Amino acid sequence: MEISQKGDLPARGNVYFVGIKGTGMCALAELLHNTGFRVSGSDRDEVFYTDAILKELGIPYRESFDTAHLGKNTDLVIYSAAYSPETNPELREAEKRGIPLLKYPEALGAYSARFDASGIAGVHGKTTTAALAGTLIRGAGLPAQVLAGSAVSGFGGRSTLNLGNKYFVAETCEYRKHFLSFHPRRIVLTSVESDHQDYFPTYGSIREAFLEYTAKLPPGGELIYCADDPGAAELALTAGNRAAGEGRPVILTPYGFTASGPFRIDDCRVEGERQIFNVALFPGELRLRVPGRHAVLDAVAALALTNSLMASEYGDAGPDGGSTADGWTAEKRERVCCALEEFRGSKRRSEIVGERNGILFMDDYGHHPTAIKTTLAGLREFYPDRRIVVSFMSHTYTRTAALLDEFAASFEKADIVFLHKIYASAREINTEKINGRTLYEKVLEKRDKVYYTEEPEDAANELDAILRPGDLFITIGAGDNWKLGKKLFDFYRQTGLPARGNN
Repeated sequence: MEISQKGDLPARGNVYFVGIKGTGMCALAELLHNTGFRVSGSDRDEVFYTDAILKELGIPYRESFDTAHLGKNTDLVIYSAAYSPETNPELREAEKRGIPLLKYPEALGAYSARFDASGIAGVHGKTTTAALAGTLIRGAGLPAQVLAGSAVSGFGGRSTLNLGNKYFVAETCEYRKHFLSFHPRRIVLTSVESDHQDYFPTYGSIREAFLEYTAKLPPGGELIYCADDPGAAELALTAGNRAAGEGRPVILTPYGFTASGPFRIDDCRVEGERQIFNVALFPGELRLRVPGRHAVLDAVAALALTNSLMASEYGDAGPDGGSTADGWTAEKRERVCCALEEFRGSKRRSEIVGERNGILFMDDYGHHPTAIKTTLAGLREFYPDRRIVVSFMSHTYTRTAALLDEFAASFEKADIVFLHKIYASAREINTEKINGRTLYEKVLEKRDKVYYTEEPEDAANELDAILRPGDLFITIGAGDNWKLGKKLFDFYRQTGLPARGNN
């Protein structure tokens, strides 16, 4: 099997995945397995939700890293960015044997080259938008494959949805410019702002990475962007002008509350734990049961992408996306509307863990101040009669230091806040002289009812004395403080004891 310099994938082969339990790795392994590749792999012995998926698919994997695991007929090794040939024995062995190696983003990009591909990008909202896109694409009956960055209940608890072999929609990540390996015909751009300060120390550096990504659009490609996000709107205009100047004009399709055209959001309100809104393309009301105006934006981004694919499949939607593609029958419109209302989110994105003793337990991956602020604002609007009690664990020293003031101001809509140590990343060392208490002290300058425990699970007893029926308790962050929510939820479930908080 030959791998070209741009990382083309062959039609068939024996592919070995190092770090196969990772969400993206498992999803790609499933897609290759379904395509006819013979897939195997390895990972640590820690139990993850992908174990069940791999076993159901019959994909063999080892729970250790050993050179003996690499079969003699291995044609290609795909590996997670968490590992490297310098430290992983299987990758060193593959290099020694001359077996081609591809990092996950490179392999995903090579796979995307087989399809009419659409990449979903942005600092916030990628996973929810990808999950919603898959949900609506299925409702529209389009022959597509979808890869989201987390498990989606509507995908059967997986990150993938396989509906055909013509279109491919995938979440694409800006970190270390991983998305530059992707081959997009369309890009959905949800947001652009400063993040990943260990790699993008300035806003200009992350902005330039997104511009590089949009430059990969071919002539006639489409950039679907959030008009409400200043970074995305400015970047779309710049990208469009650059593309026109280079002789490869692209379609710019805005969406949002301030957008012009068919994807402008109007009359948005909350009733009965539903967000109800209108867009010009779809006569009548659309309903979404996921809280937050940011979720409405993600839904309309997914609708704009679905419309673009419908236009490709059935007819020309026009340069502004305004005219109706021929395939939008009344039945398909109805199915898409129903699919939207039935959407229940994805893992760790305002995920409802359950309700015990009148306390609603939720978990969210938000690790940027903007994401925290919009999530809490959406919850406050959705659940106006509940106290919102938050556990937040910041992720990476560089992000916390660079956005300290923004983090401190992001908890305005919470009633009670618990903070913890910074969840460190293997990719950085603490040169910022910052820790969890630094953030705690900064938050204390702005509000009361703020608590601190170094380890998240050490807050369980204090929370048991605070929580009461009617509360919403949410763990937020990219760290492992979700275990705190699980500990409390399991305690109330197993003991049946009522919450006793009076605060």
